[in-house]
Amino acid sequence: MIDAPSAPRGFRTLLQSPTAFLMVLAFVNWLGFASWNALINNFSKEAAGFTGQDIGILQSVREIPGFLAFTAIILFWIMREQMLAYLSLVTLGIGIAITGFYPTLGGLLLTTTVMSLGFHYYETSQQSLQLQLLPKTEAPRLLGKVAGASALAQLLAFGSIAVIWRVFQPGYVVVFMVAGLATATLALAVWLLFPRFHGTVPQNKGFVLRKRYWLYYALTFMSGARRQIFMAFGGFLLVERFGYDVSATATLLLATYGINTFMGPMLGRLVGRVGERATIQMENVSLVAVFVGYAMASRGHFAELGYIVAGSLFVIDGIFTTLMLAQRTYFQKIADPADIAPTSAVAFTINHVAAVFLPVTFGLIWIYDPAIVFIIGAGVASVSLSLAFLVPRHPAPGNETTLTQAVAVAAE
Repeated sequence: MIDAPSAPRGFRTLLQSPTAFLMVLAFVNWLGFASWNALINNFSKEAAGFTGQDIGILQSVREIPGFLAFTAIILFWIMREQMLAYLSLVTLGIGIAITGFYPTLGGLLLTTTVMSLGFHYYETSQQSLQLQLLPKTEAPRLLGKVAGASALAQLLAFGSIAVIWRVFQPGYVVVFMVAGLATATLALAVWLLFPRFHGTVPQNKGFVLRKRYWLYYALTFMSGARRQIFMAFGGFLLVERFGYDVSATATLLLATYGINTFMGPMLGRLVGRVGERATIQMENVSLVAVFVGYAMASRGHFAELGYIVAGSLFVIDGIFTTLMLAQRTYFQKIADPADIAPTSAVAFTINHVAAVFLPVTFGLIWIYDPAIVFIIGAGVASVSLSLAFLVPRHPAPGNETTLTQAVAVAAE
């Protein structure tokens, strides 16, 4: 850690801030993953000759480490969440750095697995850290700041790639390597600079599944299913159906996260103001509209405007993704504080159950008709919207769902 007495006072104060720590971690993570995400669709299509079925296989394999995220509980026995976060970010960087050297299906399955191990174990660690270190009353607003830092990292990644690709036209090997090494180096720097942070409640060791968290588990499962459809096939639609190249894709992502850099904190405050119930409903309504729009665009309903419409839907979906933080703050409000770390790991696995089989299955459907993939996505978002009506306006232990309220009233 930095020699505190020799550091400027303002800098020392910043290093002691859990919020600043979480923002920096999020920045490093998304700088790396966004670089990989900006390149992978074009790299897989142009260098590896992927079809929709191949991209489905790749995305399914990418989600296997997420499905196995519950094993982080075992790692928590031997290391703290903070240490696992650091090691995960270094692994993420290594996986990204070697991607450009393997332009085949087998090679990309290998490098993607390494990258994904780092990304998903980091995500499991940071969700636990966020809910332990941030106070309940301020969590939505502060998570909005973390989302803004994530968006800034993605803005930098996509902007740099868009400019570099247009001006210098480097090869994929160079860009992947620079992005990966930058991620690993920054992770090591954070490791050296920040102190250890401790939650106020010791965490339960072992696997935790509680009946009263069932709605959180259900929302988590559905969000994983619908987000996976977008991640696996939203960007691929732009490349395959509308001919977006690397520069155009990066520019689109640049616009998305440029908006999110400012919207993230605003949306965080919105969650605090209107509550988790209304926020989760709002998010799912937007997703239903986006998926229906994608289905129509894939079938040419917007004619020559399809290129613009599909790109606009991509941006809209990227903005409303920030509202997913409402699920985390909902759980924070209903949870036993000692359950946060183990439940974060279990929930991350639940989030990825559908993600393991869904992309490869939908890759086969894609070959027949891409619109069907997005129509099913709209159906998934509709189910999630129905579940959102079960979230109480003021969630708390003993008031986890509106059904709990109904039972309590009947008992009285």
